[in-house]
Amino acid sequence: MKTMGAQLTHVSPGAIEIEAPLSPAVSQQAGIAHGGALVAIADSATGYAALSLMPPGTDTATIELKINYLAPAVGDRMVARGRVVKAGRRTTVTQAEVFAATAGQEKLVGLVTATFINGTGREEI
Repeated sequence: MKTMGAQLTHVSPGAIEIEAPLSPAVSQQAGIAHGGALVAIADSATGYAALSLMPPGTDTATIELKINYLAPAVGDRMVARGRVVKAGRRTTVTQAEVFAATAGQEKLVGLVTATFINGTGREEI
């Protein structure tokens, strides 16, 4: 996330927002955001949303993720808003919406559903 210039812009229990500049460094040949950049911020937003509901000392890792690309991502920045749908004992299910934003206007460009395994270390996750 550091390489992409991504930043947490909202944090609350079960909900996280991450923004990243939409620059040539994360764009494909046609000048739109590369799908990998969109899914990267969505994975982080949903993962942190899951982590925000876990006890201290707990960690999480993605075990399944699906993205639907809805429109080309063109603009100044990408915004991913992740939220927990169901926090379970061993797994947490999340969703995220990903937007391309310019001058205060947002366009929905992706939808993500992800599942995370909950544990206390590498051996458990």
